Amino acid sequence: MTGEFQLEMSEYLPLRDVVFQTLRQAILRGNLQPGERLMEIHLAQRLGVSRTPVREAIRMLQLDGLVTMVPRKGAIVAEITVSDLEDVLEVRAALEELAVKKACRMMGEQQLEELRNAADRFVESLKQEDLLACAQADVNFHEIICESTGNRRLIQILNNIREQIYRYRLENLKDKSSHENLVQEHMAICRALEEHSEEKAGEAIMIHIEHQKECIIESLHMK
Repeated sequence: MTGEFQLEMSEYLPLRDVVFQTLRQAILRGNLQPGERLMEIHLAQRLGVSRTPVREAIRMLQLDGLVTMVPRKGAIVAEITVSDLEDVLEVRAALEELAVKKACRMMGEQQLEELRNAADRFVESLKQEDLLACAQADVNFHEIICESTGNRRLIQILNNIREQIYRYRLENLKDKSSHENLVQEHMAICRALEEHSEEKAGEAIMIHIEHQKECIIESLHMK
C-alpha cells in the first residue's frame, strides 16, 4: 500500500467510525490511490485493530462512493471519473455562486483582509511546490467566503463537498500550467467582493470552477 497514514483515535467515536474516518482521509489525500486494493487483514495489521471494524468501515466507504467492490478483487479505492467530477462540480458551482453572492452583502473589511491574506498564502504555497499545502490554502480561501455568509447549513454542505473533491483538487494542482490562472481567478474573486458586486463575484466563481473542471478532465484523459 502507498502513502503513510495512521489511526487517529477518539474517545467519542466507536472504533468502526475511527477506522472509517482514517481510511476516508487516506483516500481523499491520496495516501490510498485510485484502483488500490483494500485488503482487510493488511489494513487491520497496519492500523492495529481487528478485521471487524475495518470490514465495517469499508462498507461505509462504499456507501460514500469512495470504494467499489470488484469481482475476484474485492474492495478497491474508487477511480476518479469524469462523470463523478462533473456531478460534484455541478453542485459545487451552484452552492459556491450562492455563497459568494451572499458574501458580497455580508463581508466586512476584516474578512476581506483575511481573504486577501489567504490568496497570498496560496501563492506562497505554489512557490514552495507543496501540493498538500496548496490544496489546503485553496480550501481556506473558499472557506473564508463561505463562513462570511453566516448560513450554517450552507457552510456544512460546502465543507462536505470540498472533502469529496479533495482528490480532484490535487489533480488540478499537479498541472503547473494552471497555477497562474488559479492565482488570477482568486484575485478576480477578491476584487468582486471588495466592490460588493454580486454579478462580478458570481461570474468569477463560475469561471474559476469551470477552469478547474477543464483542467482535471484533461489530466484524467492523459492517464
